[in-house]
Amino acid sequence: MGIFDFFSKGRAERPKAARDIARLERLVSNKLSQNYDRQEAIDELAKIGDAASAAALLKRFDWVLDPSITDQEEKALALAGIVAAGESALDPLRRYCKKAESLTWPLKVLVEIVPAERVPDEMLALLDQFDTEYTRNPEPKVQLLQALEAYPSEEVRVAVEPFLADASETVRFNAANAVFAVKDPQSVPALVAALDGEESLRVRNRIASGLAERAFVIPEELRAACKQNLPPGYALRGDHVQKT
Repeated sequence: MGIFDFFSKGRAERPKAARDIARLERLVSNKLSQNYDRQEAIDELAKIGDAASAAALLKRFDWVLDPSITDQEEKALALAGIVAAGESALDPLRRYCKKAESLTWPLKVLVEIVPAERVPDEMLALLDQFDTEYTRNPEPKVQLLQALEAYPSEEVRVAVEPFLADASETVRFNAANAVFAVKDPQSVPALVAALDGEESLRVRNRIASGLAERAFVIPEELRAACKQNLPPGYALRGDHVQKT
């Protein structure tokens, strides 16, 4: 085979591979495709193991199949296939997370393909795309906050505190959990401020219980506001919140 034949063959194979991935992606992303065909497509994409195949496999996380056991099995296979692509899957994963309705499975992928010391930075970069305004679907924010509880640090505390004022009650509750997971008394001003005007008793109870459990000192300038906004069952005694 001559050198020109070799390059011609390479040019022919690349479009063919792209067509194959597009065909397999259509099967993976279609809830109405046959289970056998879809699972075979997942296997084929996993064998390719590059960024394009990883992007196609991510589409399997878009929807839920009944029965749930089959859904979980297929998603686990898709996850393994994406992980097989290694860090080449990272850019497709980041793009997918920016528009995903749920981050449950993408975050599992992230933990598998990124070195442990880089995981919090990747999660914080994802969280940074969100603000605290109303959004139709707050689940991605909730899932990120829950995941960040496992990575307590100063950076996490600073990034999470603004979400104590989120429009979503569920986000605020999970932000409080993530803040308390850091165990840093520097959060006291943000936590006391969050009590002021908080309409959700669940969130107020979570903040009060966290302040009591961590035994954080309430600075003198914040005690009046803290005392005024504590929910029933909690009191400010001296410079600490206590359960009554």
